Amino acid sequence: MGCGKDFDTGNCVCDILKEIVEAQNDVIENCCDTSCEQSINDLLGDTDNGNGLDTVPVILYCKGTCKPFKGFGAHPSDIGDIVGSFFFRVKKVTDDCCAVIELLRDPRDDDRDPKDPVDQDTKPLCTTGICMTVDLSCFCHVTCLPAINAIH
Repeated sequence: MGCGKDFDTGNCVCDILKEIVEAQNDVIENCCDTSCEQSINDLLGDTDNGNGLDTVPVILYCKGTCKPFKGFGAHPSDIGDIVGSFFFRVKKVTDDCCAVIELLRDPRDDDRDPKDPVDQDTKPLCTTGICMTVDLSCFCHVTCLPAINAIH
C-alpha cells in the first residue's frame, strides 16, 4: 500500500487513515463504546421521555502541543476563587468556528488547578456557569466523554 492510493487530501497520514477506515468498515461494523458519535446518540436517546442526559463533556487538545486545554474562570460573586478545568460543555458554536464553552467540575473537588485531566475529579461533573469563548481553529482534536446529566 502506497501513500493513500484511493484518497488525495494532500496529507499522507490522513490518506492512509481514510484507507484503513474504509477497509475496516468493509470487514466489520464500525462501533465504538466511547466516541463523540456514541455520546451524541446517548444524549439524544431513543425514547420519547428522554433519558435525563443533557451534556456531552469534551476535552479539547491544543494545536501544536497536542496537550489538553485547561480553562480558568471565576464566578462574579467570588472573583478570588479562580478554578480550572479540562472538561467543558459546548454552549454555542458560531459560523466562523468560535465557541462558547462552559467549565464542568465536580463541586466537591478541592483541587482548583488540576495538572492533568486524569487528576481531576469527575463524579459528578456539573455545570459551573463559568463560560469562555474560544477559537476552534486553535485545537487539533476533541475527546468526547459519555453523555451525562451535568445541569444541577
